[in-house]
Amino acid sequence: MSSHIQLPFVSASEAPTPRVVHLVKVQDDKTIAGLLGEHASFLTAQGFKAKDGAFTLLPGDGGAGAALLCVDEGRLNDPTAFGVLGTILPEGDWSLLPHGMESAVQETALLGFAMGTYQYRVGVVRSFTTRLVVPDDAATVIAYAKANWLGRDLINTPANLLGPKDLALSAYRALENRGADVRIVEGDDLKAAYPCLAEVGEGSERKPAVVVARWKAREGAPRLSLVGKGVCFDTGGYDLKPAAGMLRMKKDMGGAALLLAVMCAAIDLQLDVDLELRLGCVENSVSGHAMRPGDVLRTRSGKTVEIGNTDAEGRLVLCDLITEAAESAPDYIVDAATLTGAARVALGPDLPAVFSNSDELAQLLLESGSDTADALWRLPLWHGYDAWLDSKIADVGNITSKPMAGAITAALYLQRFVPAGQNWLHIDTYAWNDANSPGRPEGGETLALRALLKMITNIRRSS
Repeated sequence: MSSHIQLPFVSASEAPTPRVVHLVKVQDDKTIAGLLGEHASFLTAQGFKAKDGAFTLLPGDGGAGAALLCVDEGRLNDPTAFGVLGTILPEGDWSLLPHGMESAVQETALLGFAMGTYQYRVGVVRSFTTRLVVPDDAATVIAYAKANWLGRDLINTPANLLGPKDLALSAYRALENRGADVRIVEGDDLKAAYPCLAEVGEGSERKPAVVVARWKAREGAPRLSLVGKGVCFDTGGYDLKPAAGMLRMKKDMGGAALLLAVMCAAIDLQLDVDLELRLGCVENSVSGHAMRPGDVLRTRSGKTVEIGNTDAEGRLVLCDLITEAAESAPDYIVDAATLTGAARVALGPDLPAVFSNSDELAQLLLESGSDTADALWRLPLWHGYDAWLDSKIADVGNITSKPMAGAITAALYLQRFVPAGQNWLHIDTYAWNDANSPGRPEGGETLALRALLKMITNIRRSS
């Protein structure tokens, strides 16, 4: 898969006479009246009403001469408020003209347009007949948009076209092209370094791979280690998923796609943070070599894990990677995974669950999500449930016997591999849009991308 992503943007020099899209706050009656004055009769006939998301074309010589989008004042930081532009603007080149808005709104609108324009089809090279003019200083929005599209492309790619090695190579190319130090660990080296992760991949003919990447900003910069679950397809193993539950399991590498996208954008923007990235790329399949319920696996940490359910494989992938990430004592470890259905039962598809042993880190991410309209919700690492993970024959079980609090107990399992004093945050995400909506086409989604990048922008060394 190519790491080169072309966006539906054009420079001012390439589009000297674009048509204008007027961006107006719903509450700005005076500006709306002024813009619509000469077209009042036309708009009355159209039944146009100024409300959030209301869009209309304004007549000009030979057709649409301009366009108008109304946005509620409370949504000016939300790219999806402008996402409709990606599907509704006629062909041609357009420029944005915000009225009575801060300059940052233009970047938000450009990102929303790119998010709304996105489409995925196997084997189709994208071309754009509708483009927006971007200013010369659009590096941030371009980095965010490319990261969003990269993550979506990876999540949307069918599993027969994106196995563990394919995912690892996609990450390798994307990061090496940006100057990161990248290596792929496979075979006997992988089995020695990540024994628990290796067992998850034993059931598949497509063997696992681990990506380890580093990018250094400067001496003394904050050190952040990212850990992503990259299960390219999850059958559930011997605890086989039903057909409906397996249908979207190409997205089970959504955590890896998200954090790869984050690191690519952070490098593109030269953010002031030293980054490490570990992606566990694996497939959970059924065969005579696959792990079984009741097996006891050894982990990199030395702890043993009793397998209560082979469909709780994501935490087995992550625990070895978290252990290795902690060995260099970074300021922060952040992992992301499509880990539990329980998180979706609790929070639905749009809100990734956040767990952290650091109130400061969790609050920084939540505030970053609020600032960028990329919401997350914190759930507790409730210590009272930790004993549910105890095993009679191993150090820990990969599931509990309780049919409750599945997202919490999964996070508590991961916490057992986090050393005392190590700042750590876990994101349990859905990585998918169930239906089309403005700026969020059906399919793979990089939920928490903007929040994480804003968090990284503001992160400081831990004390």
